Amino acid sequence: MKQTLGYLALPLLMAAAFATEVRADGETIAVFTKNQTNPFFQTVRVGADNMAKTLNAKTLQYIPTKPDSIPEQLSQIEDVVVKKPSAIVFTPVDYKAMVPGVEKINDAKIPVVNITDRSAGGKFLSFIGADDYSLGLDTARFLLKTLGGKGNIVIIEGVKGSLTNVDRVRGFNDALKENPGAKLLASQPGNYQRLQALQVMENLMQSNSQIDGVLAANDAMAVGAIEALDGANRKAQVIGINGTKEAIDAIKSGKLLASGDYNGFAQGCLGTMMAIRALREQPVIAEIVLKPTVITKDNYQPFDTPLEQRVCPTFEQASKLGTK
Repeated sequence: MKQTLGYLALPLLMAAAFATEVRADGETIAVFTKNQTNPFFQTVRVGADNMAKTLNAKTLQYIPTKPDSIPEQLSQIEDVVVKKPSAIVFTPVDYKAMVPGVEKINDAKIPVVNITDRSAGGKFLSFIGADDYSLGLDTARFLLKTLGGKGNIVIIEGVKGSLTNVDRVRGFNDALKENPGAKLLASQPGNYQRLQALQVMENLMQSNSQIDGVLAANDAMAVGAIEALDGANRKAQVIGINGTKEAIDAIKSGKLLASGDYNGFAQGCLGTMMAIRALREQPVIAEIVLKPTVITKDNYQPFDTPLEQRVCPTFEQASKLGTK
């Protein structure tokens, strides 16, 4: 499996990169996520809250009311620059369009950690994310192995042009290339939204009498595809990505074949940890790319833990989490 060179180097970045006031505790960490519709981001927020509580800090959540709204997140950045929290944990709704916003944060001298979607520009203390290509490749390989390397396949993509979508779909397609007996019928966007994926799947079923496998770029869309299949009384093997609670429940019930663990809880924990450690002038890890795990009916148990009962990793554990 390909390794991430950026992680293997494990460079330590000292907090001196930003001129910040040193505090013992009580910091306020502003956490930016992309929407309230994708359950993945709820796991990120809970992870951030958990770590902040553990370190005697607090969070201030910024969530666009319209999913993935660029104007709204830019407006929220204007607000956070005025409020000037101790630090920011930031997921851009668009990795290119939000660069001017990140630069405003940098100009305001507010330390910022980038999580989930890697920003195309700006200065960050650290990046915490997952290997989207490997998640796409490994989950698609599992689906195709289950289908015996053949069958009619459809891909439901996320937001066109987003880094997570580009890398996950590239992984899907590379797995398909490894299985010449499989036929890709269509690859259409569902924009990471459950309802849109349901509608895409309904349309795909009208034009294709036989669909054997569905590769969905996130769990919300996988669930939408399953609802469409159920509505039409049709069967197909479906995989998603993110490892959300609804995905685990669907795996347990046999509705969903598998999900790739994107580990939003750990991303929220670690992003907040690095922000607080930098404020306290402790070393931080410049980059952690979490290793992929394909969650199936045979290994879902460790992932079937309520969010409120999960425990954030320690700094020592964090330094090992990206190892593949």
